[in-house]
Amino acid sequence: MENVAVLIVGAGPAGLATAACLTQFSIPYAIVEREDCIASLWRKRAYDRLKLHLAKEFCKSFSGKSVLVIGSGNSGMEIAYDLATHGANTSIVIRSPIHVMTKELVRLGMTLAHHLPLNLVDNLLAMVTKFIFGDLSRHGIRMPKMGPMTLKSKTGRSAVIDVGTVGLIKRGIIQVQGSISKIMDNIVKFQSGDEIPFDAIVFATGYKSTANMWLKNGESMLNDIGLPTKEYPNHWKGENGLYCAGLARRGLAGIAADAKNIAGDIKSMLGSMCG
Repeated sequence: MENVAVLIVGAGPAGLATAACLTQFSIPYAIVEREDCIASLWRKRAYDRLKLHLAKEFCKSFSGKSVLVIGSGNSGMEIAYDLATHGANTSIVIRSPIHVMTKELVRLGMTLAHHLPLNLVDNLLAMVTKFIFGDLSRHGIRMPKMGPMTLKSKTGRSAVIDVGTVGLIKRGIIQVQGSISKIMDNIVKFQSGDEIPFDAIVFATGYKSTANMWLKNGESMLNDIGLPTKEYPNHWKGENGLYCAGLARRGLAGIAADAKNIAGDIKSMLGSMCG
């Protein structure tokens, strides 16, 4: 391998964004990727709706069957919607409080956040959300105490954009279940005491970083669960030339910000070495 200034581990969105920013500064780099393509998670393992906003074909094979979706983020809610509209008897586990909004409301919130305090924007969004969806707590969907924009700013957790799932929940087409205590073969026991059989279970619970399992001497940058030890927005820089992009759980916008910060810092470091 030729001598390069930067080694990027992973050719996913974060790695590619960092590579693009390094290219703008003409900084040589190499990317190592264990799969046989770039963005393998999106190309090989992503749910089709994430790319095409179309129902995945496997939903048709579950018509008339009982399916439980575990996870109530955007992926889980959309998978539940597709299953239900393809004739599956669908249930979804909604364990934690979530904000449910329309795409237009999210855009409005992001626009207003540039001009108004976040708490004021949150209050406005809460009023409009209640007007659109009504009291969702009656249907097993609780709202977080922290407003949607503040929650996104402090934790990186985004609101769920409704694609029709809430309507199916309110009509009883999709059943909302609480926390699970045990799964025994096809029987799911819930903390409420109910035991329900399902033909299939879909886990839409996300993923966790494994970087802390293979990265050596990176203990000062990542904690035991593979996330940055430093608080946002200073999470991206470690010691001894280590950086992390995309681990702040702030979506594509967070990845873009990390990539720019990392490339800029490397440019400054190389400039001082040459100077």
